[in-house]
Amino acid sequence: MNIYEYTLRFNTPAFLGNAEQNAQWRTPPIKALLRQWWRMAYAADQGFRVDVATMGREEGRLFGVASDGEGDSRKSLVRIRLDKWAEGSLKSWEGPDQSVAHPEVKNPVGSQLYLGYGPLKFLKGTALKANAAIQAGDSAAISLAIPTAHQDAELSRLLERNVPLIERALWLMDHYGTLGGRSRNGWGSFALTPKEGTPDLAGNPPLRPWGDCLKLDWPHALGQDDQGALIWQTSPFEDWKPLMRELAVIKIGLRTQFIFTTGNEASQTEARHWLSYPITNHSVKAWGNNARLPNSLRFKIRKTANGKFVGAIFHVPCLPPSTFIPNQNSQAIKQVSQAIKQVWSQVHQFLDGPTPLLTRIGV
Repeated sequence: MNIYEYTLRFNTPAFLGNAEQNAQWRTPPIKALLRQWWRMAYAADQGFRVDVATMGREEGRLFGVASDGEGDSRKSLVRIRLDKWAEGSLKSWEGPDQSVAHPEVKNPVGSQLYLGYGPLKFLKGTALKANAAIQAGDSAAISLAIPTAHQDAELSRLLERNVPLIERALWLMDHYGTLGGRSRNGWGSFALTPKEGTPDLAGNPPLRPWGDCLKLDWPHALGQDDQGALIWQTSPFEDWKPLMRELAVIKIGLRTQFIFTTGNEASQTEARHWLSYPITNHSVKAWGNNARLPNSLRFKIRKTANGKFVGAIFHVPCLPPSTFIPNQNSQAIKQVSQAIKQVWSQVHQFLDGPTPLLTRIGV
């Protein structure tokens, strides 16, 4: 067995819940996140020429699969353990929620409420919707055990290929991973710190020209353009709370630069529909209200060596699900790809602009 031991510490509150919607430290979300970043490591290792069915079989052998009646269930070869399964101790929302102006809303909105709506709600101010959250600064010890060999020769070869990919996925989790509700907005940002006897995390971001990323309909790479990786960093802050306000200002700005000309049941898509969907009061008739297009721009809050906090903003572009392209022919896919490129090119220009003050970084 290869044994990896880390301290996982949250830099922002995490809306990480159990079946009763109470916040709790649990291994399944951590394992699911490891699988997600393993797919990116796998895709990069394949030069982004991925046979999804082959990848799925390999993933199932590594991380386990539950039978749906049409195949065999498999136990995971990768074992994860936490030293505690404690419930979150953040029972009520602490401190004032700094407000931000929103050009489409009459009154200023709370920045934390804006980025955390769902787990957070408005109740004479910003309040928790569920019973608790895991508070910023809380930590737990996490251990991973990965066999280096197996009595089955084929599984031994599988492990030999994949142990380096899992190690790379752990590095990606530390740099870009977040856990729980509204995690794409920076909630549940964490850091992994190796314990004694565990090697330092090492790796590189899986970068691909972002237009080429639109050839696949699942997150498989971080985008890059002629200027480099599509990763930006904010200036440092003393605490995560004013940094959340900065991220809210950025998200409001990049979204509202696209002005709607239609309302609900629109017959045609508009630019902002390609950022994320659904959008309150701005549905597309052909898509309905149940289609889901997650925002491919993600936030992560990191803690610097001197104890300050910075926000990392990075783009993970991919083609939308087939729901958003009813006619799955080459011409329709090309038209959607062109529309998405126009929208996200404008977003990249916004992030590169003088306001907000962001810096391009390599990782």
